[in-house]
Amino acid sequence: MNLSLVDPFILAQEYPDTLTEKLQSGHASCLRFNHTGDFLASGRVDGTVVIFDIETNGVALKLQGHTRQIQSLSWSRDGRYLLTSSQDWKCILWDLKDGSRLRTVRFEAPVYIAELHPFNHLLFVASLFEDQPVLVDISSPKAIKRILPSAPLRPQAPNGEELTPEAAAKQAAQDAKHSTCVSIFTALGNHVISGTSKGWINIIETETCTTIHSSRLCNGVVILIRLSKNGKDLLINSSDRIIRTVVMPDLSQLGMGLEPANIKLQIEHKFQDVVNRLSWNHVTFSSTGEFVTATTYMNPDIYVWERSHGSLAKILEGAREELGVVEWHPTRPLVVACGLESGAIYEWFIITPQKWSALAPDFGEVEENVHQRRLDLEDEEPDVITPDPSKVDTDTDPAHAFAMPVLMDVSDSDSGEDIIAVGPGTMRRRTPGAGRDGPETEADAAPRGSGRSRRR
Repeated sequence: MNLSLVDPFILAQEYPDTLTEKLQSGHASCLRFNHTGDFLASGRVDGTVVIFDIETNGVALKLQGHTRQIQSLSWSRDGRYLLTSSQDWKCILWDLKDGSRLRTVRFEAPVYIAELHPFNHLLFVASLFEDQPVLVDISSPKAIKRILPSAPLRPQAPNGEELTPEAAAKQAAQDAKHSTCVSIFTALGNHVISGTSKGWINIIETETCTTIHSSRLCNGVVILIRLSKNGKDLLINSSDRIIRTVVMPDLSQLGMGLEPANIKLQIEHKFQDVVNRLSWNHVTFSSTGEFVTATTYMNPDIYVWERSHGSLAKILEGAREELGVVEWHPTRPLVVACGLESGAIYEWFIITPQKWSALAPDFGEVEENVHQRRLDLEDEEPDVITPDPSKVDTDTDPAHAFAMPVLMDVSDSDSGEDIIAVGPGTMRRRTPGAGRDGPETEADAAPRGSGRSRRR
């Protein structure tokens, strides 16, 4: 597009303002962009994972292996592998080259959230419902699980004095009440950041699985933790209805001048609605980390705050239902969120009206030329199979670049509902619930009473 036709103020805008698209492929419960932003993974309540192509909004791939609602999605850095966690007490690592299951790990409790190591797709951390979080190594077919602590690291008594038996017993009883609700890796993956049910943030060494620092930053349950793209800022959503941004210390300096005792987590901003006392369903950073976005409980609006001033920049409207997970595109001012009632995926973007008067005051478009150009384009044969080299992620290692295969079979795609062939050249949508797989096998059957689909 000719830049002279676009309002320069719109080009400078860094956040979306208009609801532009609505996608539907089953009932979406969680969303996640890959690192380049070419694909959007959507986890559904029926356990299916649908991957959308952002350029076309079409379905690129469908993954079926879970039997209950998808809880979280985590992409590998090169975009080839996807980790999914579900209420069926399992995590699956998918190889998107052919849609196969590379590893399947079963736990003894429902999984809140699971996240891949930023540089090793065979290592991930999982937070479990009413159980200790685990660091899982799946480099071999038999997964190795290492338990991570949930209790905070208590400061030593002054003058090195030991606690009395009564005080020690009281502290042990308090620590036993802590459970980890969310765990993520730092940018380098050398540490795990976890949030507990008592509002504590723990920093745990990945190699030793020991806590090196603990800070209580919230007065309620830590619902979600997100790290900015550069790894320097932390975003915390808590049940006390306050969203906090925290400046992260440079943990790469540990052992080179920075001691664990000197680590400090500094709160930068607190975002809240003091008038309506809104609760926040889900939060995320913008692509540059300059904005914070949140969906609201029992409300269809999305709030966007500017971090530089700590002020509200925009309220995204248009959806007519409460929204759950919200994600910001890694490079564009594009925000997506899934509706809790319908499971639809809403997209907000910037609409750029063209200023034709910038070319000439009396400029007028000739419709015949447009129609002729369209007719000429119809004679071209588009290549829909060969991947675009510019879309291949070579951010870390060009030798390990990966491009998503193109889904050629329409029966593997869907638009709202599954599409099935009913005759030669005749297609229709599958009716809800029809054509589902038979009863799950005993090996795949999820234990009953697997916890809640949403937490407050």
